[in-house]
Amino acid sequence: MLFTPHTLGSLRLPNRLVMAPMTRSRAYVAGIPSPLTALYYAQRASAGLIVTEGVQPSAVGQGYMNTPGLHTDEQVAGWREVTDAVHAAGGRIVAQIMHAGGVGHPDNTGHLPVAPSAVRLGEQIFTPAGLQDTPVAVELSTTEVEATVGDFAAAARRAVDAGFDGVELHGANGYLIHQFLSQNANLRDDRYGGSVEGRIRFAVETAKAVADEIGPSRVGIRLSPRNGAQGLVEEDAHEVYPALVSELAGLDLVYLHLLATGGAELDARIRDLWPNTLIVNDPTATDPAASAEERLRWGAHLVALGKSFLANPDLPVRLRVGAPLNEADLSTAFGGDHRGYTDYPTLALHPAVA
Repeated sequence: MLFTPHTLGSLRLPNRLVMAPMTRSRAYVAGIPSPLTALYYAQRASAGLIVTEGVQPSAVGQGYMNTPGLHTDEQVAGWREVTDAVHAAGGRIVAQIMHAGGVGHPDNTGHLPVAPSAVRLGEQIFTPAGLQDTPVAVELSTTEVEATVGDFAAAARRAVDAGFDGVELHGANGYLIHQFLSQNANLRDDRYGGSVEGRIRFAVETAKAVADEIGPSRVGIRLSPRNGAQGLVEEDAHEVYPALVSELAGLDLVYLHLLATGGAELDARIRDLWPNTLIVNDPTATDPAASAEERLRWGAHLVALGKSFLANPDLPVRLRVGAPLNEADLSTAFGGDHRGYTDYPTLALHPAVA
């Protein structure tokens, strides 16, 4: 099943393998992708679909060092080189729009992080001076929340202008959209907090604004129920996520990218509620091929893999022929130069099959 085609909106995917989004921290200081970024993604164009690293929709949305943006003309031009390279290699690529929310540090961004409430998220973060404690975030006003919805829509428009085939909204892993869903990160008493309906409102309004801007057939969203990233607590996930997914289904978004962290019952409930393409990323998988096939039988349409794509530019070919996989060197995963980025060998260069 892994190597059968799948239709995703207007895209015809040649296989069911998705390159999962992975922060690589190799952008220029101004948030502009480097020429190495174009090579990195073009090398992996045989994926059915590539989802980029998280891309901030505004300057205040940045959390980590050397991450790329989609809020200036220069960034759009840099991404155009990336999308042109991927398309020339026969690939398909969407931009993951990620607002880090309360996960950040002034030494990385020049400003205090912002979040649904004035709480401290995460414990420490890498900065130019090394690991530092994350500060207490600045609470967004109601007006600023509404403006942030607009920032996502504007970034989506810029993504299309940059040649992307669509966008994925990052609603997972403890970042801004996820923070609004959480009981301990969202302590608001306005319409964006309190009840389940209030806490899902930001995610739904953002998805609707982005879908209105570029069309729902070019918009996906990633969710990770109960994964506890950045210290988030979701004791009522069994109420929050079915309500959220039902609202998102009504927007006819082209896909839901589920990080399978919610437990068997909740994951299955989400699967059953979602009417369109379902991408599943299983963080517990140790055998990429076997796990992918199992998830397709479970009901996923596509399967996302992260570290396997990081270390194997030609992963689909390797899995098809049963070739050995390169091991990812996580010491070079974040920041640096071409090492651990664009220098992983392809199958033809592997001594076992050369």
